Amino acid sequence: MKLVLDELTKVYPSRQKKGDEVIAVNHFTFEIPDGQLVGLLGPSGCGKSTTLNLISGLEKPTSGRVLFGSDDVTNLPPENRGVGLVFQNYALYPHLTVRQNILFPLENLRGAQKLSKETMLKKAEEAAALVQIDKLMDRKPAELSGGQQQRVAIARALVKMPRVLLLDEPLSNLDARLRLQTREEIRRIQRETGITTIFVTHDQEEAMSISDLIVVMESGVVQQIGQPQFVYDSPVNLFVARFLGTPPINVFDGMIINGSLWIGSDLLLKTTGIPDGPVTVGIRPEGFRVDVDGSFHCPLCAVEVMGRDTSVVASHDGCQSETFRAIIPSEERMPATDQEVRFSLKSHKVHLFDVQTGLAFQDWRVTS
Repeated sequence: MKLVLDELTKVYPSRQKKGDEVIAVNHFTFEIPDGQLVGLLGPSGCGKSTTLNLISGLEKPTSGRVLFGSDDVTNLPPENRGVGLVFQNYALYPHLTVRQNILFPLENLRGAQKLSKETMLKKAEEAAALVQIDKLMDRKPAELSGGQQQRVAIARALVKMPRVLLLDEPLSNLDARLRLQTREEIRRIQRETGITTIFVTHDQEEAMSISDLIVVMESGVVQQIGQPQFVYDSPVNLFVARFLGTPPINVFDGMIINGSLWIGSDLLLKTTGIPDGPVTVGIRPEGFRVDVDGSFHCPLCAVEVMGRDTSVVASHDGCQSETFRAIIPSEERMPATDQEVRFSLKSHKVHLFDVQTGLAFQDWRVTS
């Protein structure tokens, strides 16, 4: 089911007589292809959950439209939209068994949609098998782990085979290992069912790992839409660059002088396509090479061996924070003194931004 958001806007009035309105979602326009898993990504308060509520019908837009395929569902109540919604806190009925929780949406169907008891039981078993909880059908939620409870919630959302599946931070209550396992399961289930799915999260690693497309939002405004790796490699502005990546991108004050990029007194790259003047420089942690002949001279603060990688913590007068972090493979030796480490840079991991607007320079390149 193709999903179209057309100039979708949600404005909340101020609680004070002379206060400013709150624009939670600001002219969101996007077409989600049929059968895709899309991650809505952004910090808390950016409008991603409000967007999900507008799609589901739990909130009514101030303006704009929501279309499922060619059907305008903007004014339809939630129960008539054909959506499945999974919440962060599971929202299971504690007095019902797993089977009864999954059956609940089917038992509330009326009219032509009403199903026989045998059909409902069969659909519940199929949904439970899909999320691999078919052996837990007689248990109650209190007897399940957090991951199992989340699977019950997903099975309950899937049992009606909704046109659109909406997941509102479904992994936030799980520990790290279970979160990894469950997100892989969500991706598997989505591929098997082919249901158009929107996954809301503030965790960029979750969104990038399972989404076909990601939508990065800030203050109700869409910042960038694209395939996860493309958005990571080609952020349109400094906000997107900072939000994506763990550890986060390192940000420096730079200067273009006669076609050369300088940070402080260090000449880093020869460039073309950017006028002379100040620039904001973003360097991904994996964009550094420890190099005894490197041109980037940095006081060394710490070396942290993390198994697969080594994290080199250094400082520089041009850095916008006290320290920055470089990630290098653990098998590489650290030819550094106790006081200084020298780096060369991987140019494709360097991003340049306008100091005033924060927008990325897109057409620059390294000349040597």
